[in-house]
Amino acid sequence: MTNTGQMVNAYVAGRGNLSAEDQALVARRARALGPAYRLFYETPVHLVRGEGVWLYDKDGKAYLDTYNNVASVGHCHPHVVAATARQAAVFASHTRYLHDTVLDYAEALLAHFPSDLSHLMMTCTGSEANDLAYRIACAHTGGTGFIVTDNAYHGVTHTIAGMSPSLGTGVALGEHVRLVPAPKGAGDVGADFAAGVQAAIDDLLRHGIKPAALIVDTVFSSDGVFVDPAGFLRPAAEAIRAAGGLFIADEVQPGFGRTGEAMWGFQRHGLIPDMVSLGKPMGNGYPVAGLVIRPEVLAAFGSKARYFNTFGGNAVAAATAMAVLEVVQNEHLQDNARVVGAAFAEGLRGLASHFECLGQLRAVGLFLGQDIIRDGAPDAALTGRIVNGLREARVLISATGPQAHVLKIRPPLVFSMENVDTFLTAFEGVLRKL
Repeated sequence: MTNTGQMVNAYVAGRGNLSAEDQALVARRARALGPAYRLFYETPVHLVRGEGVWLYDKDGKAYLDTYNNVASVGHCHPHVVAATARQAAVFASHTRYLHDTVLDYAEALLAHFPSDLSHLMMTCTGSEANDLAYRIACAHTGGTGFIVTDNAYHGVTHTIAGMSPSLGTGVALGEHVRLVPAPKGAGDVGADFAAGVQAAIDDLLRHGIKPAALIVDTVFSSDGVFVDPAGFLRPAAEAIRAAGGLFIADEVQPGFGRTGEAMWGFQRHGLIPDMVSLGKPMGNGYPVAGLVIRPEVLAAFGSKARYFNTFGGNAVAAATAMAVLEVVQNEHLQDNARVVGAAFAEGLRGLASHFECLGQLRAVGLFLGQDIIRDGAPDAALTGRIVNGLREARVLISATGPQAHVLKIRPPLVFSMENVDTFLTAFEGVLRKL
């Protein structure tokens, strides 16, 4: 990140190899959308459609998508598309009218959670879900202090952007926010992470700020993907609860079976959060998100505040989300993530024996973080060359981590063994060229 708000793997005007048509499109974006948006890749990709794990450009060329967890069950899955269209043709209003669809979905989704988590509040985005979690945590605890990891991303509302240091130094941290190091390194990962959380709690209290919550993405994706050992989150959750705060699991990226080992990332750690935020994969591209909550945590907020979201939980959103959940179940996508993800990780480790630039791999299911190094140190420049080399080979990934040296590999859950082979062949070709 830079203090100008630049992002990892961002297009820089004047670089790349854009056609005249795409140069005109970039200029048109700037005129219509303004300066805050960013494009991926040195040469941005002009996409026109998607199907399964493939995205297609305006010339009909296919790109293997190993990055987008939004289309979690595959781009334009016919079961999901049909459900969206069918409901949109019948009824599309909000939750202030009685209708079955949102209740059917809520009951089906909650059946995948521990019984302690038995309320669902619907939003449109993960950012909104985390913003709602912030409000509920403050109401329940009477505190305002929040703890996040030092390169976390949790959303883009004013409050939650202030808890998302990965947005860069151009976005100010909230005054009541404290950062802790991501859970990495050797030794007792759980104890070390909990010690960081306790230090943050102590600092909040020293400044007269009552702790409200620790919120973490349960695979720490923006920090560089940290997933092992399973169970390491428990001591940190115990520390925040001992201080009167809550533990919030941000499952926007790891949720809905992506880890392969469990439906939700927090389940790998043998704990039950106080709230769980959901987002992107929930609607496979349709804006659906939500917050799953312990009833006793919601009680204070619900007794004093009226909650309404014009589009959150509308009938079309609920029907779409139900179809996504059905596909995850009926196509056994959690199991697919486990089996295919293990093969993916094995293939990357095999390549590491031939290429010194491939450092540590951290992976669970279909979420993989591959370090790129030179002389044992993180190499962001080489990482960028690899990402853009893969783009030229028509394989889409990106990079993450505070030093921008981690390949972030997060394909749709329908990824196959054949798709893994396609990726590994392209990856090896790019590495050999470099």
